[in-house]
Amino acid sequence: MKKSVLALAMAFGVTGAFAQDLTSKKGEPYLPEAGDWSIGIDATPFLNYAGQFFSNAGASAPTWNHLNSNNTIIGKMYKDEKTAYRAILRLGMTSKSWEAETAKPMPSTTPAIGFPTKSEVVTDELKSTSSFIGLGGGIEMRRGKTRLQGYYGGDAMFWMSGSKDKYTYGNALTQGAADPNVDVTDSHDWSSVTGYSNIGGAGSIPNIAGVTGSRITESKNRSGGVIGFGVRGFIGAEYFVLPKLSIGAEFGWGLGIVANKKTTITYEAEGTNTTPAEATSTITTETKNGKTFTIDTDRNMFGTGTGSLRMNLHF
Repeated sequence: MKKSVLALAMAFGVTGAFAQDLTSKKGEPYLPEAGDWSIGIDATPFLNYAGQFFSNAGASAPTWNHLNSNNTIIGKMYKDEKTAYRAILRLGMTSKSWEAETAKPMPSTTPAIGFPTKSEVVTDELKSTSSFIGLGGGIEMRRGKTRLQGYYGGDAMFWMSGSKDKYTYGNALTQGAADPNVDVTDSHDWSSVTGYSNIGGAGSIPNIAGVTGSRITESKNRSGGVIGFGVRGFIGAEYFVLPKLSIGAEFGWGLGIVANKKTTITYEAEGTNTTPAEATSTITTETKNGKTFTIDTDRNMFGTGTGSLRMNLHF
């Protein structure tokens, strides 16, 4: 009996010593200190690698992923051992352009050209840009006296995105009995590039009568644009497996408000008016895309996301 009591006491003593050992054998502190910075990444690839390493499946090299796979950088700055300020950032812009040669319509009196002479051409161009800006900040309160640390707090986030497509045509539209007569079919059809369709026939502009053909010159927010605001509370825990390196999990709950930007499309159009006579005109249409309000788990990472398993690196 005495041996059992002694063994139990020794076990608790060893456990207690281990629990309070917050420095490595080299004297490095496990836990973050005042003034430390931290970045968070997705821990899943590293845990998968560790699990597969000891299995017959074989292990592929782990990848360095953003949390929740949405290209967002998340960092912290420790005010002290129990308080950290959080920062969330995403800045992105994409710009693409294409050019295509289009035959230039010639007057009917122009002599025919023979093989292998090249017809006279003009250049049509498409430029497409998109952007995303996301900013967020919060405060994190921490508790725990061992390498297992709990934390809780709140974040606030703002984000906006948008897109713009601009089409430039080498052939100007004509009307009436002009020679040569240039219509929308004398333009390059960009529908061969997935997602871009710029040439339309009769009735191609909603709620505009008499349209016989149209081509887009500018489109704003064709692929969607938003302005959003979100707040969330969170709770999580992390364990410091190495000095200043932890594996943790976090859940959150909050709300997001998103205003979808209106879609604006500008056309060069041709059609017949009440005379009736052929005419060309520039027409702009606007489509309002509404708003979204959500309360759910987990409204993080600019309006989307789920609870995350993360690796935190402190320095």
